[in-house]
Amino acid sequence: MTNPPIPAQPPVLSAERLATALSYAQYRQRIDELMAQGQTTGETQSPELTDYAKLNIQRMQRLDKKAELLPELQKTLEALTQEYAWVIITEGWCGDAAQIVPVLEKMAQASNGRIRTYYLLRDENLDLMDRYLTNGGRAIPKLLVLHADTRTEVANWGPRPAEAQDLFLETKAAGATHEEFAEKLHGWYAQDKTRAIQQELLALVRGL
Repeated sequence: MTNPPIPAQPPVLSAERLATALSYAQYRQRIDELMAQGQTTGETQSPELTDYAKLNIQRMQRLDKKAELLPELQKTLEALTQEYAWVIITEGWCGDAAQIVPVLEKMAQASNGRIRTYYLLRDENLDLMDRYLTNGGRAIPKLLVLHADTRTEVANWGPRPAEAQDLFLETKAAGATHEEFAEKLHGWYAQDKTRAIQQELLALVRGL
């Protein structure tokens, strides 16, 4: 008895839509240009979100300069044999994105061309975002790992490392304000120095 053929997995998004994504340089430029106008990315605009985006620019600049990949992650990335498209759903005002996106970009740069990153703004791609909700919410950043040729999904990750997610859930359950949570979360990121992000992504890359 023969088993029925496994249906072909559909592409996560079309080649045309992928071509509209931003490079990392374009993403950073978009944020900087909006900041010069007192704005940030996304549909919602407020002084608070602009302030968050301003802090996030500083966070990304710092990580661009100082973050270093773990040796075992570097070696694993260099050993990749297939090519992947990493689609990253993000926004300039998102504090988690500012802490994570530079690490994803450094990983792509270390992959000898095997990983190419594509940045999509959440609010401009809600139909895609809504396929990757976290506990029913549009939490970002979200990494979609796709085969470069077929654009079919291999894995996805996000919006934050498990330890940070636990901190989020605990703080939220305790009734903390957004400001209180943000202070705790970014304190955690500062102490962790991207290690948890890199360890989780190392496990992901080893599974490719």
